[in-house]
Formats: sequence, C-alpha cells, structure tokens
Amino acid sequence: MKTDIIIPVYKPDRRFEILLKRLHKQSYPINRIIVINTGRRYYEDYFCGRDICSIYDDVVLEHIEEEEFDHGGTRRRAVEMSCADAFLFMTDDALPADDKLVEELMRPIENGEAALSYARQLADKDADILEKLTRKFNYPEESRLKSAEDLKTMGIKAFFCPNVCAAYNRKIYDELGGFEEHMIFNEDMVYARKVIDAGYKIAYAAEAKVFHSHDYNGRQQFSRNFDLGVSHAMHPETFADVPPGEEGKKLVFTQARQLLKMGKPLKVFKLGWLSACKLAGYKLGKKYDKLPKKLVRKFTMNPGFWEQKG
Repeated sequence: MKTDIIIPVYKPDRRFEILLKRLHKQSYPINRIIVINTGRRYYEDYFCGRDICSIYDDVVLEHIEEEEFDHGGTRRRAVEMSCADAFLFMTDDALPADDKLVEELMRPIENGEAALSYARQLADKDADILEKLTRKFNYPEESRLKSAEDLKTMGIKAFFCPNVCAAYNRKIYDELGGFEEHMIFNEDMVYARKVIDAGYKIAYAAEAKVFHSHDYNGRQQFSRNFDLGVSHAMHPETFADVPPGEEGKKLVFTQARQLLKMGKPLKVFKLGWLSACKLAGYKLGKKYDKLPKKLVRKFTMNPGFWEQKG
C-alpha cells in the first residue's frame, strides 16, 4: 500500500531531525513525509536557514501559526494533503526503535485484520522510573486485536490508540469521517471508538516500537488531565459508557506494588502526588463549563483551543 507519514511539529529540536533520519532507513517504502509545523519562528530559529525539503526530496512542509493549531483540525488538514492508501501519524518526539517500525505497523492494515494500528511506546533510557512503569503497563509485550466485543472486559482500553505512532487505512478513515474538526485532546481515541463501533478492529502492534516518554511534573499532569476531562465531557458519545476510573486505579496500585518490590518507597510518595494532580485536573476538566473562563485558561495545556472556541 502506498503510505505517507504525517508529523505535526511544534518547536522542533534534535529529536525531530533524528526521527527524519530513522524514517529514511525504514524497511517499508514511504511515499511522502508530510510535516505540519506550528509556529514558523520556532522552525526558523532551530534550522537557521537549513531547508529539510532540500535535504529530503520526499518531505512536504507546511507552516501554520499557533492560533490555527487544533488537535483534530490540524490532523484533518494534514490527511487532506495525502493521496496515499494509508497514512501513519507520528509526533515529532517519537523515535523509531529500529528499521522495522513502519513494516510492523502496516502489517495488520495490509492484511485486512485492522483498520487502525498503533505502536508500542518504550520509555527513554534516562526517563524516571514512574514513566518507565507507566509505559510497561500501557504497552505490554504481546500484540493483540481489539474490537467492540472488548468494551465489556477492557472498557476504555478497548479503543486506546495513541497517534504518537499509529497507522490508518485511508478508505476506512474517509468512510468514518476522520478526526473531529475541533478537539482539545483525545482526537485519536474519539476516532478509534468510531472504528470499533463500525465493526472494524484496532491492532496493537507490539513489534512496532518507538521511544517516547515525558517526565511531567505535578502542574503539567494537572493541566494534561484537565484537558483530558474536557475532552471526555465534550464527547459523551465516546466516553460516557466507559469511565476511566478503574483503569487509573489499577495503574496506580500496580506501580505502587512494583516500586515497593524494587525498594523505592520514596517514589510511592511521588506517585501519590502525581496521581492526585491527575485526578484533580480530570475532575475539574469534566466540569469545565461550570468554571470561570479565566480559570479554564489557567488550567489548560492548550490555551489556543479556548481562543478559537471564544
């Protein structure tokens, strides 16, 4: 299948350049790499006159300004630039672990098993232990196919499908209407729910691996989960029947046991603090429409969304 890679970029750095280099060493043929950069000044500050389109003749670059960015709308715009049979979304800080990433992601798409597939995320070597345990919890070693039947046993995890690194069948994407136009967050899961509700399957391709992790502090976790709560409140058709609480508790208790077993009791206190920040952010985000606009703009990780929303 003819396949494009789509990369939304914000404040590019060395990881983005490494990503481009590794993509050009993949075993699976890539048609084009479509880059949507938010904030021309950040791009120019980093590249200092260098042009990635002249370095790589398969790269297509488009600039938008910060006030134009939208998690769903920007990705819709990028997909419209592609004429390929499939496309693969990546973030600019996700690095392929080997040259088989695209091949392994595309396998379940090509053989018709799934309409959507996503990669296993590995924590960076220097990541905090909590981040490493989170990645192990969310991205096990075994691949699996997920369908609407799994909603009964997996709940929200049945359509967990981060587009940090995920491949999409274009025909089915168009059939289902693609990403929502105006999204603060979670555009990937809202679309993934459409996939399984329509009777298609999602593949977790554990052999497709990327290095991707963040060591967020309490404030950052609060803001990220505030936006998560907002997205859940705005899309009850996606999330109302699968509340994330039980999955969150399972993660926290699993991590706490592992930390104690590893002889790191002090990390349990950090886990408790970060978990409290996540919960507080999520609960407030769910009630965003009852909060003063000033507080909403203070709590969010995506202030531009609220400027567009007015």
